[in-house]
Amino acid sequence: MKQGISDYIQSVDSVFILIVAISAVILIGVTVVMIYFVIKYNRKRHPQAVNIEGNVALEITWIAIPVVLVLTMFYFGFSTFKELRIIPDNAYTIKVTGQMWKWNFAYQNGKRSDTLYVPVNKPLKLVLTSLDVNHSFYIPSFRIKEDLVFGKETYLAFIPDKIGSYEITCAEYCGLNHSYMYNKINVIPQDKFEEWVAKK
Repeated sequence: MKQGISDYIQSVDSVFILIVAISAVILIGVTVVMIYFVIKYNRKRHPQAVNIEGNVALEITWIAIPVVLVLTMFYFGFSTFKELRIIPDNAYTIKVTGQMWKWNFAYQNGKRSDTLYVPVNKPLKLVLTSLDVNHSFYIPSFRIKEDLVFGKETYLAFIPDKIGSYEITCAEYCGLNHSYMYNKINVIPQDKFEEWVAKK
């Protein structure tokens, strides 16, 4: 069964912490080794440079370790990302259109709005398109971001599991009034959503 948005948020945050931790270890390791070599092989101690022969074991090690670290980050990052691509059979489809400088939302019964309303605990499929330039549909509270490229249709899926109102923004610079391209996603109870979407 597809996880709710709260589980997805935890997964994204965990991957972020993992990447920061790996980056910190690499930074500290490189800095310590650099300082060690600066002290040990400074010009006062070694005024005459000496050719260093290759060390196969060392070369394999400094290739293998970065490869393992990068593949680890990729594996956990991609495993989390692909959750947005799993579309449940009972998903409710909403078409999202980005244009300078606003969002438009179209529901299955033909209703349109400029604010996104969704039912809580209902799997959603958002079909995203752009009418003009590149945009990026971003819900910071949900850790969801998807780029919209003119002429290309894309999608994502998630299950909003907490009632509330959350920011939607464009995370791709799209022109003069890009900074005004804000909106809201309102997660409401199923019965309230059915009542709202039925009103033309």
